[in-house]
Amino acid sequence: MQALDIRPCRLDAKTQVLRAEVRTFLAEELKHYSPAERAKGLVGLVPEFTRKLGERGWLGMTWPKRYGGHERSALERYVVLEELLAAGAPVGAHWVAERQSGPLLIKFSPDVLAPQIVPGITRGETLLAIGMSEPDVGSDLAAVRTRAEKTDGGWIVNGSKVWTSGAHLAHYMITLLRTGPKEEGNRRAGLSQLLIDLKAPGVTVRPIYNMLGEHDFNEVFLENVFVPDDFVIGELGNGWLQVTAELALERSGPERYLSSTQLYLAMLDEADPQDTRHAVSLGRLAARYATLRQMSLGVAGMLARGENPAIPATVVKDQGALLEQAIPDVAHDLFGDQREPGSDLDQVMRFLTQSAPSFSLRGGTREILRGIIAGGLGLR
Repeated sequence: MQALDIRPCRLDAKTQVLRAEVRTFLAEELKHYSPAERAKGLVGLVPEFTRKLGERGWLGMTWPKRYGGHERSALERYVVLEELLAAGAPVGAHWVAERQSGPLLIKFSPDVLAPQIVPGITRGETLLAIGMSEPDVGSDLAAVRTRAEKTDGGWIVNGSKVWTSGAHLAHYMITLLRTGPKEEGNRRAGLSQLLIDLKAPGVTVRPIYNMLGEHDFNEVFLENVFVPDDFVIGELGNGWLQVTAELALERSGPERYLSSTQLYLAMLDEADPQDTRHAVSLGRLAARYATLRQMSLGVAGMLARGENPAIPATVVKDQGALLEQAIPDVAHDLFGDQREPGSDLDQVMRFLTQSAPSFSLRGGTREILRGIIAGGLGLR
């Protein structure tokens, strides 16, 4: 059995100065946001807020300057992300593009697509969606059926994608599809990634409403959509390697344990200092937060050193989802029959109780993640 090595990481003085700067900005920008609005921060689609972050240089912080980036450290970026999430800022418009789409294009299309697309991401003007999941496929990405057929000057794409967050606002979608046949014993062969213009003829985006009646997910239908050759990302047939690299980025950030933070804060506000049950339950949650923060910060330290954090990031995502999903249960146990209808605690609790079941799906289901962890530790 291999050991899981997540070394402690300390933030330097420069990151503390940056943290104070971000807090001051957020205190002003979010002063009129209610706790219920802040609880929706990760799915809050507010392009105007995203552009303000771009103006301050807080998007694409670690990327090369030739793409509009700022060449700052992974730890400085971590501090910005942590403050945005803890404050409940509406980050959903840019989250996908800044977290994984920009790095993917920089790595696999540094001379063609990255110069065209990435500077707009750093300015907060270009929004992207992920086209991975498909109807009836579940978590088995190797089973995708969307296909691209070669034609003069490009590709004709047919198929559909589902659970594409923010696709109704996005300009482009990075799409996993088949450009070649499967091989005997290798279902991952023939997969490629294409960048699809979501305003192109043949693209239809339809909303998926969640249990709260809100719209952030979408279905995307692709019917004879032309994609030029320049919009192939990386090498044809290299899609599986590229998409797994993208998923490692999706699993590595503090959003994988901070999604229920507004409910935790609301419980602290309502807690009775003389109630031992409140002290013990909320104290245990604080200890879990502290542990996950150290693990997540350790992953950021690995990124700063240029190491591969794939397995540690997967562990953080798995354990973070357990914490996020436990917090609504603790809230119901402590305050379920005592909270005032319509209060801040009541509104935040209602939202997160209905949202939390999805936290173990995004970034890979719990079963998939634990299989990856077992493989990485040499347990299978």
